[in-house]
Amino acid sequence: MQRSVTTKSPSAAPTSPLQIADYRRFWLARFCAVLASTGMVVIIGYQLYDVARADYGMSIAQASFQLGLLGLAQFIPIFLLTPVAGVLADRMDRRKLAGSAAFLDSLVAIGLAVTTAMELRNLPVLYAFGVLHGTVRVFVRPAMGAIAPNIVPAAMIPKAIALNSMAMQIGVIFGPAVAGYLFAWDRPLPYTVSAVAEVVAAIAILSIRNMPPLHADARKAHPVRQIIDGFHFIWKERFLFGCISLDLFAVLLGGATALLPVFARDILQVGPQGLGEMRAATAAGAAIVGVILSFRPLSKEVGSKMLWSVVAYGAATLAFGLSRNFMLSLVFLALLGAADMVSVFIRGSLVQLRTPDDKRGRVSAISGLAISASNELGEMQSGVAAALLGATGAVVFGGAGAIFVTAVWAVLFPEIRRARTFEQHY
Repeated sequence: MQRSVTTKSPSAAPTSPLQIADYRRFWLARFCAVLASTGMVVIIGYQLYDVARADYGMSIAQASFQLGLLGLAQFIPIFLLTPVAGVLADRMDRRKLAGSAAFLDSLVAIGLAVTTAMELRNLPVLYAFGVLHGTVRVFVRPAMGAIAPNIVPAAMIPKAIALNSMAMQIGVIFGPAVAGYLFAWDRPLPYTVSAVAEVVAAIAILSIRNMPPLHADARKAHPVRQIIDGFHFIWKERFLFGCISLDLFAVLLGGATALLPVFARDILQVGPQGLGEMRAATAAGAAIVGVILSFRPLSKEVGSKMLWSVVAYGAATLAFGLSRNFMLSLVFLALLGAADMVSVFIRGSLVQLRTPDDKRGRVSAISGLAISASNELGEMQSGVAAALLGATGAVVFGGAGAIFVTAVWAVLFPEIRRARTFEQHY
């Protein structure tokens, strides 16, 4: 497989992905895209919940259910378009695909800024923009996920994955926190900032220079055949399939993020600023672990470490649901993020190291679909559970469910328990 990074002598070899100019551009693009996206998602969710409560007179349970419907509305385009996005990431220039999608997302952010400034406070408008944002995001993830292995040497992929995750988590830290404060100051402002960040991301990703050419047969196979091949590859890789499906079901059950507006407004009563801080706390825990992993990547007993990290994720979720102290809640959210980061690192390393480059777009898309299903459908599950059990009951139930699913997967996929290291086949 061709590599874009070459060296003339051993002394010239980079020791960190950040020494590679193209990777620095990629890192900036990933950070800005996540910063913009998470800020938009948090404010859309808060606006929708607040409008449902204040303007439509809904109860807490009814407004919580609206958050679940928002998650479902965002997931539908992701479910329908992810296979297409994966094929496109393997058939065309990944830089152009990711850059174009980031630019389109900036237009979505501008639309949200305008409608917010015009006081168009109604659920249909917020649902519509939520769907548009979800649609654009479909095409960013597989293209971005497949670019990094093309611009760093194979030996640096684990470090690059840790740095990628750190960029994402730093964006998740600052995106919601900054958006929450900006929204409290001037309601259209967080969307304006997101639009600017998306434009920066588009420019950075399009400026990457050294990418290998498309594989000769990239456009020869029928697109439907390519989609099927991507799913078949994951099915054959039992460890890969087990890790992706574990993350899907554990986060789907244990995701407390969707209900944070409920905790911020009505349970902990800390408002939009507190909501941003809660979202930032989760990302802060993940970012700290990401920094550690960028210097000391996991390499041994990766399977058991992944299982225990998901157990810790479920336990932290359960504890957060029971907490009524804001500072203690932030601690539990930080622990939740730290545990999730370990799982993200292992799954990301596995996807990149066990996938040939001509399939990376499709496999990244399928992995992204599982992540989106766990996030957006998790929001739907949380909204329904909150309507039936209350917000606290829903979060506690989800945390316990994540622990239960991990125990089941440890039995169904012994390959995960037995995995000692990442084996690079390609």
